[in-house]
Amino acid sequence: MTETFWIAATVLIILALAFVLYPVIFHGRDTRHQTDLRNQNLMAYRSRMAELESEYQSGIIDDETYQQLRDELAGAMLDDVPENESPVRTVPGRKAAMAVALLSILLIPAATFLLYDEWGAMDRVEAFVAMQELGTSDGAREAQMSKLADQLRERLEASPDNPDGWAMLGQTYMRIERYEDAAWAFRKLADSVSSDDGSRAVALGMSAQAQFFRSKGAMTDEVTSAINEARALNPDEVNSLGLLGIHSFSQGNYREAIDYWERIQTVAPDHPQLASIQGGIKEAYTRLGEQPPAMDGSPVSQAGGAGVSVRVTLDEAFKEDIPADTTLFLFARAAKTQSGPPLAVVRLTADALPLEIRLDDSYAMAPQAVISGVDEVVVTARLTRSGNINAQPGDWQGTTDSPVAVSEDQGSPITLVIDKQLIN
Repeated sequence: MTETFWIAATVLIILALAFVLYPVIFHGRDTRHQTDLRNQNLMAYRSRMAELESEYQSGIIDDETYQQLRDELAGAMLDDVPENESPVRTVPGRKAAMAVALLSILLIPAATFLLYDEWGAMDRVEAFVAMQELGTSDGAREAQMSKLADQLRERLEASPDNPDGWAMLGQTYMRIERYEDAAWAFRKLADSVSSDDGSRAVALGMSAQAQFFRSKGAMTDEVTSAINEARALNPDEVNSLGLLGIHSFSQGNYREAIDYWERIQTVAPDHPQLASIQGGIKEAYTRLGEQPPAMDGSPVSQAGGAGVSVRVTLDEAFKEDIPADTTLFLFARAAKTQSGPPLAVVRLTADALPLEIRLDDSYAMAPQAVISGVDEVVVTARLTRSGNINAQPGDWQGTTDSPVAVSEDQGSPITLVIDKQLIN
């Protein structure tokens, strides 16, 4: 990109020099040619006049002939050279013209480079190109996306006043599961829109979401701090409300989760993941043993669509060892990477086993990571006394032996057995 730009700039500089030098060089030649011709005519005229004068003084020609020849010669030359004109010296003008040409050759390129370096926007152009390339990338080009993201990061660090660039960088880091970098990029986005409380709150909420993904769903100090900052600027910042709802639901605080999610419905009725949010509200009411209220005159919509149906059972060998109130997590991760946050997660207790459930977008942790966005998943069921979704020694677990296809077919569920205890 840089080489192409400077090649184009060089061509334009050459054209600019041509406009300056052409009149100096070619007009100067014509003027000198005309001046030399006039000087030659003038010298010939004066030479012939001197000869006439000499012949007249020598008596070769009489007065009448002298006067006649003199008048004829003067008449022939009068249009070209006045009788009293002296030869013109052109050397000083020529030197001045050459001086102008030389200064133009030296100053125009130098001035162009220095002025563009001071006021130009090459860094923004290169950042825009990197953004365009990122926008056309797909999952199969993850390594290239990571490289392009780092290039964009360099451009933005050199020219940080670019909110669109920071937003693109953060979203790209999220897509390639570089969550710590994503949180940093969204922080930079918040700094670049510091004069707009609403936009800054959204950026901080997105940073909290990246930290939440990085901690695999744990409400760490970094997540809590970012949420608090976002809500100090806007108590209804939807990313923060969504995270608080997810956390409350995972802790069994269903009423609190409903409050957070219903607030999102009120302040963001056009939220792109409204169906998932309403699905979560419905599930929370179900856990409370209550009938979900109608919304806008109609029942709560469910995400439905693509997902996987699962039947979870507990191995007979563990039934006597596991208390009924032991926390049960059931979650699905993308089969391709098997890393990052779950695409769907359900929190129950051991007394719900055996159970049959369908994991779809209504169980998504965040709008950017949904089960319908992948082709295959690996499903895991984990019983834990710690209540933490992260695996701990002593937890009981079962995982599908092979990837499960995500589809809209709600036929027979796959069978998942919790049949092993984690040692480390």
